[in-house]
Amino acid sequence: MSAQPLSAARIDEIMARQPDVFRRPFHKRFAAPLAVAAVTAYCIYAFWFFSIGQVFANGNWNIAGTYLADWVSYEVRPDIEYRDGEIEVTFPRFSPLGENPDPDWIETEQGTVTVIVDRPTDNSASAAPASGSFMSPNSDATLTAEDNALDGDAAATPADEGFSFMSPNSDATLTAEDNALGGAAPAADEAVVTETRQGVARALVTIYERGTIDVTPDRVIVTRYNGTLDVLIDRENEQVLPQGPLPEWASQRAPGAKVFIDFGFYGRAEIRHREVKVNRRFLGWENFVFDPASPYWGLGFGEVMGKAFGPPIEEGRSNFGIMWQNIVYNAEWQHGDVWIKLLQTIVMAFVGTLFAVFIAFPLSFAAARNITPNRFVNQILKRFFDFLRSVDMLIWALFFTRAFGPGPLAGISAIFFTDTGTLGKLYSEALENIDDKQREGVRSVGAGPAAVQRFGVVPQVLPIFASQALYFWESNTRSATIIGAVGAGGIGLKLWEAMRTNQDWENVFYMVILILIVVFIFDNVSGALRARLVGRQAG
Repeated sequence: MSAQPLSAARIDEIMARQPDVFRRPFHKRFAAPLAVAAVTAYCIYAFWFFSIGQVFANGNWNIAGTYLADWVSYEVRPDIEYRDGEIEVTFPRFSPLGENPDPDWIETEQGTVTVIVDRPTDNSASAAPASGSFMSPNSDATLTAEDNALDGDAAATPADEGFSFMSPNSDATLTAEDNALGGAAPAADEAVVTETRQGVARALVTIYERGTIDVTPDRVIVTRYNGTLDVLIDRENEQVLPQGPLPEWASQRAPGAKVFIDFGFYGRAEIRHREVKVNRRFLGWENFVFDPASPYWGLGFGEVMGKAFGPPIEEGRSNFGIMWQNIVYNAEWQHGDVWIKLLQTIVMAFVGTLFAVFIAFPLSFAAARNITPNRFVNQILKRFFDFLRSVDMLIWALFFTRAFGPGPLAGISAIFFTDTGTLGKLYSEALENIDDKQREGVRSVGAGPAAVQRFGVVPQVLPIFASQALYFWESNTRSATIIGAVGAGGIGLKLWEAMRTNQDWENVFYMVILILIVVFIFDNVSGALRARLVGRQAG
């Protein structure tokens, strides 16, 4: 038969008989809303206390975007100089385009230019051939009244005019400008003059299809999509003068100061009173396989293979050997050094974890209350484990870096100390939760204390111990990268060096990818081994 629904009167009757069942306490009825309100209030407080809104508002997101773009691209940085009146295109010493770059996205145009040059001038016309000589005893000298006035001797007589510092009978002819400077002018000097000649009068830099920089010595015209910015260059007063209001992609911190141009992902530029500094961005990693010093640089895959199988490049060496050496010792990417540092990181994690297991394994038996019934020994060892693991691995790395100097030894010691404390605690707790029936069974057949531990305890905890050791080995591979950044060796130090330059973010991304690959492999290997060990224990 089907159940009949309760009437309202019947429900009221049941509630009257059992009020405690239907009227829950206040904290139980409103526990969920109160928990949500408490979490919301705490989030609001944290938002205010840490000024999260202000941090986001003041964040320089343009720089963050540039850093992210640098991970997957590279920049070429030409300078378009016009300080002397003629255009000159220069590149940094270590340009990704090689020693003599001539990119097709920079076009120069010849024309008539007015340049400022320094030329030597000859002052011999203002003096007699042998007069005014420093050492000549018989030279003639003629000082004008204006000269003597400048020297404080306007009433000098002709006899006085014949006196020389080194020779009483020497004569000197000094012009007014010479005496005003306080002595005789040198035979030759330099004068700044201007001259008109043929030279490079214009440079056109193409950033992308609708983004260009047209540079002349007196004017720079920037085009970005459909917008144009005209900038006059006042080289004499060292000022940069935009004509009209600046578009949103241009900025100037002060009147007459340099103008910043933003082309988005494609690059940026700075217009100064003597040059235009261009940063042109390209997608990809430049010279990743071969650097400009390699004979294989700039060649396609087919050309590289053809050269590898072609005539010997160097006598006594194979072309493949040269190719491999050029890859490993790539000056810009330093593949060999990066791989060695990555191997150091793996070895640091393995050796540090292995030593920690060797020390934590026997100490955990002494720290477990059911294995070693000595409360004093238990407490001493457990507090020792607490001390080792309470100090973070990074702090231990700083300590050992000062003690041993930078290198893998400091990293191994930091991992060893931290993991000894953590594994010792985990191992001792696992021992305290074993099933005593197996141990009692081994003891009942007359086995000694060592045999009881060997056959009654170790088989129960060994899979757990091994699983935890594998997990820490995989985890320490990541931790070794962090402690390497403070000088403990490995790829972490190499990573930090690349980040400090603030320009080699593609190298940072390269090393991050290598670390991710290693961690991914170790995580899968460790997970598979731990699954087998735990599964065997469960079976």
